[in-house]
Amino acid sequence: MIAEKTGIEGLLLIKPEVHEDERGYFFENYSLKKFQEVGIQDNFVQENQSLSQQNVLRGLHFQAPPFAQSKLVRVITGSVLDVVLDIRLKSPTYGKHFSVILNQENKFMLYIPEGFAHGFLTLKDNTVFSYKCGEYYNKLSEGTILWNDNDLNINWGIDQPVLSAKDKSGIQFNNFFSPFSS
Repeated sequence: MIAEKTGIEGLLLIKPEVHEDERGYFFENYSLKKFQEVGIQDNFVQENQSLSQQNVLRGLHFQAPPFAQSKLVRVITGSVLDVVLDIRLKSPTYGKHFSVILNQENKFMLYIPEGFAHGFLTLKDNTVFSYKCGEYYNKLSEGTILWNDNDLNINWGIDQPVLSAKDKSGIQFNNFFSPFSS
């Protein structure tokens, strides 16, 4: 397993060691020992999975402290443009985002520490997205930042994605007060 730094502190792109032959493939998608060796100390307590059709956009979501969530995200089937936004007030990359294609071919994973808003756009029908969380879901602590906020300048590559009501009404970044002070 290779853990690559992304240019945003704490955010890691995980590239598993994949063993392929005529039967298919095998890889460890999670090993506590290997993740601890690269500095990921999280105790993942919940794992979620979603199925989405092409052009569905989910995000940019976060949970505020004390229910803030770290995440380990990956695609099982299909493909997504995965986007994370640094919302840690004291971070030198506050308000900056990172994006990467996660798909069934590259098998990459993204480790997202607490203090980030997260979203993804599905690039193929029947995309299955999986994420481990470092805290349980708490509806009262969830927040959504507007996916297409001009101040964020995120290139999603789409003007009219399929959105939930929650994602259509996310807060604009210049009106957002981050609950992540560190």
